[in-house]
Amino acid sequence: MRLIFMGTPEFALPSLNALHQSGHAILAVITQPDRPKGRGGRLAPPPAKVMAERFGLPVLQPDTIKDPAFIGHLRDLGPDVIVVVAFGRILPPEILDLPPRGCVNLHASLLPKYRGAAPIQWAIINGEPETGITTIRMDPGMDTGDILLHERVSILPEDTAGSLSVRLAERGADLLLRTLKGIEAGDVVPIPQDHSAATMAPMLGKESGEIDWARPAVMIVNRIRGLSPWPGTYTFYQDERWRIWKAAPEDKMSDETPGTILKTGREGVSVATGQGLLEILELQPENGRRMSVREFLAGHSVEPGVVLGQ
Repeated sequence: MRLIFMGTPEFALPSLNALHQSGHAILAVITQPDRPKGRGGRLAPPPAKVMAERFGLPVLQPDTIKDPAFIGHLRDLGPDVIVVVAFGRILPPEILDLPPRGCVNLHASLLPKYRGAAPIQWAIINGEPETGITTIRMDPGMDTGDILLHERVSILPEDTAGSLSVRLAERGADLLLRTLKGIEAGDVVPIPQDHSAATMAPMLGKESGEIDWARPAVMIVNRIRGLSPWPGTYTFYQDERWRIWKAAPEDKMSDETPGTILKTGREGVSVATGQGLLEILELQPENGRRMSVREFLAGHSVEPGVVLGQ
């Protein structure tokens, strides 16, 4: 089929690569404009643009996807299907109605659960044992379109949002190819979502990362995993900000104020929480690098009794 691909971050790359190798004709890759990156603020291309140019595919980076000239150009390309994978913008009806076989979106959850911008992160934060990937026929709503295919994926105890995203992106690329094959053959039957079962996965920001030590240890650990690598979780040791990369719940209890450092050891720093203890295993001090607690304690003094947090 004749396809237009819309995608932006690393998550979109396995799908773009699979489509490029599949024999479908990719008429254009549409992605977000280049953005400033790093301390120097130099413009950097999105990952999908880099891959598309490597494949020799035409790239479009509209400032607004509602521009009539841009939509007219898409219409002139004459796609059978528009494929959307983590593009980052809501498509207007003029684009949704353009291809005769519709717009197909790959979403990183088992819809209708976790509609929205951060489904991978929220599934881990909420302690889900599994998540999945879903292809839908897009409509004007936020991830509300009819389900085409889906596949379940287990969330491993050691998974972070980063590691789970890699697995879902790879599995999603295969699901996307199967979906397009089914659309071409006419044997994929769209199934309306049960909107009463929908849950949301809103966008996360840096302010989401401060640790609330009054929460149970298991919930804090899940949040650390779910916000890794971005936006990350942090706390304060006196006036110094620590970024917490890895932690584990301990099967012990304490009556101390949540956030109180109870002891330090070669492998970790034990902290009281609202329920149970938490052992910090990896951290990154302010203006420092990520390191194990053993490395950190070799050059820093951490006093039991100090209460973490502002």
